Amino acid sequence: MSIDSPLECDIVVFGGTGDLAMRKLLPALYYLHRERHLHPKTRIVALARAQHDVASYSRLMRRHVSQHVAKADFDSATWDAFAERFSYVSLDAAQRVAFPRLAKALGDQPGRVRVFYLATTPNLFAVIAQHLDSVGLANAGARIVLEKPLGESLSTANRINDEIGKVFDESRVFRIDHYLGKEAVQNLLALRFGNALFEPLWRNAHVDHVQISVLETVGVENRGDYYDRAGAMRDMMQNHLLQLLCLVAMEAPVHFEPEAVRNEKLKVLEALRPITGMDVQDRTVRGQYSKGSRAGETLPAYYFEKSVDHDSNTETFVALRAEVDSWRWAGVPFFLRTGKATSQRKSEIIVQFKSVPHRLFPQSNDQLAGNRLVIRLQPEESISLSLMAKSPGRGMLLQEVDLDLHFAEAFKRRRWEAYERLLLDVIQGDATLFMRRDEIEAAWRWVDPIIEGWQDCYRSPKRYAAGSRGPDAADSLLERSGHAWFDER
Repeated sequence: MSIDSPLECDIVVFGGTGDLAMRKLLPALYYLHRERHLHPKTRIVALARAQHDVASYSRLMRRHVSQHVAKADFDSATWDAFAERFSYVSLDAAQRVAFPRLAKALGDQPGRVRVFYLATTPNLFAVIAQHLDSVGLANAGARIVLEKPLGESLSTANRINDEIGKVFDESRVFRIDHYLGKEAVQNLLALRFGNALFEPLWRNAHVDHVQISVLETVGVENRGDYYDRAGAMRDMMQNHLLQLLCLVAMEAPVHFEPEAVRNEKLKVLEALRPITGMDVQDRTVRGQYSKGSRAGETLPAYYFEKSVDHDSNTETFVALRAEVDSWRWAGVPFFLRTGKATSQRKSEIIVQFKSVPHRLFPQSNDQLAGNRLVIRLQPEESISLSLMAKSPGRGMLLQEVDLDLHFAEAFKRRRWEAYERLLLDVIQGDATLFMRRDEIEAAWRWVDPIIEGWQDCYRSPKRYAAGSRGPDAADSLLERSGHAWFDER
């Protein structure tokens, strides 16, 4: 089914007044409506405990959506037509007694596609699935979308998956990671498998190392209560960064279809060398931001953030060295890092190729730098490849230059946000860019021993000033093998 022939469906958003719904889901649905990717009879039902009628919810929704779509894309006529799709049901998702009202609001329409998006805390996932089943809403046309993080460990993730699996079979469970919906991430697949140029070089014989960074300038803001229980490892590393690693390291699937793609990602996760025992101290760094400043503004320490325990040992920064024990990648280190309250906001993948084996041009001052592929996901999506070129003038003095592809310049039409693509995929039943249960389990099997190693050694996270690059130990992690983070060169 193409996006030009959208399916008629109901989209039911649990947590309809929450931050995720207002900042991401509703703006994405607005764009899908605006560009005619939603069936004319598609309905959207928002659910939350707050007491609203349709009119007051529509006013709330308009205020937030207008702030999160481009000003030029928001107009009253489009909004009025979009708002007509909406209804609102005040409902406590933990209480089964409220669900007959939801069933009544949706009506008896067997076979109709229904997308239940759980923009709630994970402890409600299983409860909501059971309550949907109890009122006959978990039928064959129902799909359930689960936001990360799925659990806090392998055992808790299995518990949630087991309970969800009693109601929804695996083909109807969509575990979302919005990073996989980004255009630059999907272009990584196109770059690798749609071009003959890189495939012969995409292996340990030619790649020196890989860096994957997801850094934020903001602290935990209003998420202190959640974040202090999760930390950077559970919140970002176990899902976002490992998924990016999978796309860099996976083999080409036989077909570009959901199970083939996810099979190859699973193989990467299963090939990750375990980090256990003393390796946890040698190959990982955890940090926590302390008081700092940026552009003259004083930034608070993590333990002074709202809803954070003042004695908290929760990490806000993680860096680690991962290795994929496979024929293609044996011996190539993958350096991963994520952190809050750092000096820069960026998400990027760096593939650093090896230098040429022989120095042919003696007039060049230093050993020629290896070519470097940079895939940027944010703030601007782009791909650049560094090459060595002759500097103008006499002699063969070489310098590094970049070949750049900026998506905003190359493709003049508006770029889709990640949630637009992923919501449409759920409606169409395409699970290619979603995580399968065994992927979740493999990721937790690798992450759990690291968290246990941190707990066993009882060491506090390394302090780093808010607004800085992160703890010094993260630099040392690369320096020990003769490397440096790309932004520090």
